[in-house]
Amino acid sequence: MLTRRILCCATLCYLILAAAGAFAADRVKTVIGTLEGAGPQPNGVRIFRGVPFAAPPIGDFRWKEPQPVAKWKGARAAAQFGPRCMQQPLFGDMVFRSNGVKEDCLYLNIWTPAKPKAKPLLPVLVYFYGGGYVAGDGSESRYEGESMATKGIVALTVNYRLGIFGFMAHPALTAESAHHASGNYGLLDQAAALRWVHENIANFGGDPKRVTIAGESAGSTSVSAQMSSPLSRNLIAGAIGESGSLMGTLTPQPLATAEKAGADFATSQKADSLAALRAIPAEKLMDAAGKMPWGTFSVTIDGYFFEQGPGAIYAAGAQAKVPLLLGWNSQEGFWKGLLLDQEPTPENYAKAVAKQFPANADEVLKAYGASTPDEVKASGTALESDLFIGFSTWKWADLHASTGGGQPMYRYFYTHPRPAAVGKSEPDNPGAVHSAEIEYAMGNLGANKAFQWTPDDYKVSATLQGYFVNFIKSGNPNGAGLPEWPAMTSDASRPVMRIDVDSGAAPEQHRDRYLLLGLQGAK
Repeated sequence: MLTRRILCCATLCYLILAAAGAFAADRVKTVIGTLEGAGPQPNGVRIFRGVPFAAPPIGDFRWKEPQPVAKWKGARAAAQFGPRCMQQPLFGDMVFRSNGVKEDCLYLNIWTPAKPKAKPLLPVLVYFYGGGYVAGDGSESRYEGESMATKGIVALTVNYRLGIFGFMAHPALTAESAHHASGNYGLLDQAAALRWVHENIANFGGDPKRVTIAGESAGSTSVSAQMSSPLSRNLIAGAIGESGSLMGTLTPQPLATAEKAGADFATSQKADSLAALRAIPAEKLMDAAGKMPWGTFSVTIDGYFFEQGPGAIYAAGAQAKVPLLLGWNSQEGFWKGLLLDQEPTPENYAKAVAKQFPANADEVLKAYGASTPDEVKASGTALESDLFIGFSTWKWADLHASTGGGQPMYRYFYTHPRPAAVGKSEPDNPGAVHSAEIEYAMGNLGANKAFQWTPDDYKVSATLQGYFVNFIKSGNPNGAGLPEWPAMTSDASRPVMRIDVDSGAAPEQHRDRYLLLGLQGAK
């Protein structure tokens, strides 16, 4: 009897609370249909996961620009992450929370602190994941938008097609396209997501006129791409690039070159038509493409998404005229990538440089000098870092400072190394490795259980995230409690903000290195 009374009381309480709206579904209308989110979190943040922004790119939609989503009736559940795009498990630091791997993967995720139609509308952050255009997903915990939402920003992550599914060009695909273009489907997915944001984000409390795009590595090169494309450059108000641009990293290839690679691949699969290619199961296609050389299916100068190469677009000042914040890390590469199994002696270093730069090794050795083993490690790491990603990011900053219509341009150099991993007494690397800044910038250190975070790490995170938050809100990273970050200009004033436990700005160093690498064709 007592148990029955308890259950009845509980039921009565539930009915009273439900009538009062305490358990009301968290629903938001979009132009396609109503979404029912995961519900407010204890901190008030509302989450909508697995939101479709384009039709599933399957069947006849494989290798086509993203198509409209079919409208639905009723409320569609948006509490779980959608599937990640087709990819192989290539990077050990990627921890996914998505619902498997499928071609049907064009979903985005939203974290918002605002009630629908709240006034004033809030600034928006759209984050593109990295992974070399072959891996990654918007469900990775390091990109989680909840911390940003607690600071008054509507944050999104966006899925886009990868590898052969996202970047294969083919003469027949070009012929069937209304735009006489093929490839770049992954970039077209990103542009479609930005259009979705423009049409719908106000219903989530976001301002479609205050959208900042951001990303790291391939995500950063994607930002440089979206800024330069006529399909998207008018949909953004600001941009953040973390390590990389298409002007030297994942450099686009001519359409004819990409078409030949696609045609050769089709021949290798004994597929004599697009219908035959589209009939190949996704897993088989992915496995076959995984045996191709790295970069076979990548960004293409297609005449549609890109009217010309990104470098030419920025040089002509045809990119989005928006504030830009970008930079790279102190250990994007490592000296062992240059010397391989050789000891770090000046003699071995000179031989390695001469092998890589046979025409002007002396100039490179002058710019990246080393007369002791420690200097070999430092200069070799700097050279490898610049060849991989430093130069391309520098080139992006240098061009936008000159041709960006006077919009503010802020550059950083991130030097804070991660702490020791769990179970270890010392850090694995002396510098800030590729992608190390993401958790700090997004306020997600606690989500990464692999490292023994210290108070210094949380201090660096507060600084870097503070800069990002201010920039997303105003186009200027400066704010109370943060070291002053001067803007970069087109003249001799090229300050760089060094991000570490004790952050501070200093004049640009080593400009000679990047001018030299530009002459070497690293563009």
